[in-house]
Amino acid sequence: MGLALEVGQWYDFVRIKQLRNFLKMTITPANRIKDLPPYLFAAIDKMKQEAIARGKDVINLGIGDPDLPTPTPIIERLQAASADPGNHQYPSYDGMPSFRRAVAKWVQDRFNVTLNPDNEVATLIGSKEGIGHTPLAFINPRDVALMTSPGYPVYHAGTLFAGGISYFVPLLEKNKFLPDLGSIPIEIAKAAKIFFINYPNNPTGAVANVAFFESVVAFARRYNILICHDAAYSELYYDGGTTPARGTTPASVRPASFLEVPGATEVGIEFHSLSKTFNMTGWRIGFVVGNKDAVAALLKVKSNLDSGVFQAVQEAGIAALELPESQLEAIRKIYQERKDLFIGGLNRLGLRVASAEAGFYVWINTPPNVTSTAFAARFLSEADIVVTPGNGFGEAGEGYIRVALTCAEERLVEALRRMEKAKIFG
Repeated sequence: MGLALEVGQWYDFVRIKQLRNFLKMTITPANRIKDLPPYLFAAIDKMKQEAIARGKDVINLGIGDPDLPTPTPIIERLQAASADPGNHQYPSYDGMPSFRRAVAKWVQDRFNVTLNPDNEVATLIGSKEGIGHTPLAFINPRDVALMTSPGYPVYHAGTLFAGGISYFVPLLEKNKFLPDLGSIPIEIAKAAKIFFINYPNNPTGAVANVAFFESVVAFARRYNILICHDAAYSELYYDGGTTPARGTTPASVRPASFLEVPGATEVGIEFHSLSKTFNMTGWRIGFVVGNKDAVAALLKVKSNLDSGVFQAVQEAGIAALELPESQLEAIRKIYQERKDLFIGGLNRLGLRVASAEAGFYVWINTPPNVTSTAFAARFLSEADIVVTPGNGFGEAGEGYIRVALTCAEERLVEALRRMEKAKIFG
């Protein structure tokens, strides 16, 4: 009897287990997640951490995260504002009026562009957030979004999330890394809803001039396309040095804004970030400016998906935008010195630099018949240096690697020493 009971209990247990397995939920991500490529910089960070775990002294030249400290006046404003209980509640969705007025003044002073802070300026949780949400505001399933290749991966990711189709316009060295608008098929241009461009450019470091932006405005008018200009690196430019800019804009001329062109606010918006300019990558604050209807559409998406930027951070953002130009000149001087040191070292090692006009990146040609992935792998395996393969920014990035000058000079010198010792270029 006891044995029969034990057998019966075992039978019931097996049946229950089988039933649970049958009813077990399968978590199936949406197709948009399945189709999404791994985020480039998350993959790079993983490789770095794995190397560190193996006891390697890794020099990270892969991600554009400034190593310089946030200027003291910004930190002090945050400290004071965070103690104010009035800043502890939900912020407004479009940003504090005082921050939007500070943005409008900064744009007026910097680019001589007049904006209405009430409807042509909105606060973002970093420009990445605004860029990523933009396709949701304008792209229907199967709509076309134009974007450059190589380019910031978020342009494509945001388009995929919206169910759109990305059409990549190549940035070629022979064109000084500017898109050839005439090469875009007419049927694609007619179908496109938005066009992401980015100058100073990430990853190439190329700069665009006003004449190029004029052609973009004309293109947008002809095909009824919203231009989305990513200007995150507008304040990281140089005054010559040993590696002057070569091409579209003299190194002594500050990069232009797309909005400087007459009619630009009728066809586009421009994204700015405080992250790179003021060493505030972790603070997550930026802004979008330009066409009021486009700004309103983006805000409609944001108001349903986020709750704005902490007001104390916006107060700190005001302090950043009010910093004297000398503060920015000091930051640019550091990057200028690093760029000259590093490119000079690369030249001595026989490596060719394709572009480094602005921003804090160096766009480097890979050796003949060596892929960007293989070349980047050699840096990590043979010299414990992380760099970014160019094809991670798109098909047209093949044949290049990107180096970020976001570490101290002594680490750059050490990186050059390791490259030479490992005969990376030999």
